[in-house]
Amino acid sequence: MEITQAAPLTRAMLAADLVRLGVRPGSVLVVHASMRPLGWVCGGPQTVVLALRDVLGPDGTLVVPTHTPDNSDPANWRNPPVPEHWWATIRDEMPGFDPAVTPSRWMGALAELVRTSPGARRSDHPQVSFAALGARAGDLVADHPRAGMLGDASPLGRLYDLDADVLLLGVGHDSNTSLHLAEYRQPDPPRERLGAAVLTGAGGREWSWWDDVDLDEGDFELLGADLDGTGAVRFGEVGAARCRLMRQRAAVDFAVDWIAANR
Repeated sequence: MEITQAAPLTRAMLAADLVRLGVRPGSVLVVHASMRPLGWVCGGPQTVVLALRDVLGPDGTLVVPTHTPDNSDPANWRNPPVPEHWWATIRDEMPGFDPAVTPSRWMGALAELVRTSPGARRSDHPQVSFAALGARAGDLVADHPRAGMLGDASPLGRLYDLDADVLLLGVGHDSNTSLHLAEYRQPDPPRERLGAAVLTGAGGREWSWWDDVDLDEGDFELLGADLDGTGAVRFGEVGAARCRLMRQRAAVDFAVDWIAANR
């Protein structure tokens, strides 16, 4: 395919775009990103991470989701489903989640690069881990509870406490994981049983079950469209990608009320 872009995107160009968008030096920034909308970047995801860290500076912290949704109960798989007679084998043989080794799934190249970067810290949740680089990385990912996995005691809750920002880099609100925190803040939210393969202290693995909130991002685009209209979201381009930047607290607080009124 012919390249029509006027010039390759560089680290300095991306950093300048991030500054114009409003990324705050010294802040905690959780990023959800797709590389393709950016355009042709000289150095690919590595350059984007370098630009983000340039703008955040030495006191800032870069956070990404490194989720592993394939480490889950096969009875709930839909895309595609697997035969019921496979379920026991999958539960018995799925490798236990290892934060140092297990790759994320469907989180994108930028998230994987952060996860594998020297100095990165990753939480140990077998399905919804986060990885972080920077000054607050260790605090953000420590002691990620298995139940309440995206609730107030999770990295999302710590992001809220730290007045973090959310950057949607070429993706929509359907990728805005922080909105799930609002589901935990509903009175008596629906619940479901979840399972995953985990490591044991003896160096083995086992299948673990827990009860948690039944999460649903199916209406996050509608929620996000209304959030966009409040003035709490800044819009701009990084490279060729349409981006949104917002305070996580403002997004979560709005989502709490929106979900209560619309679900």
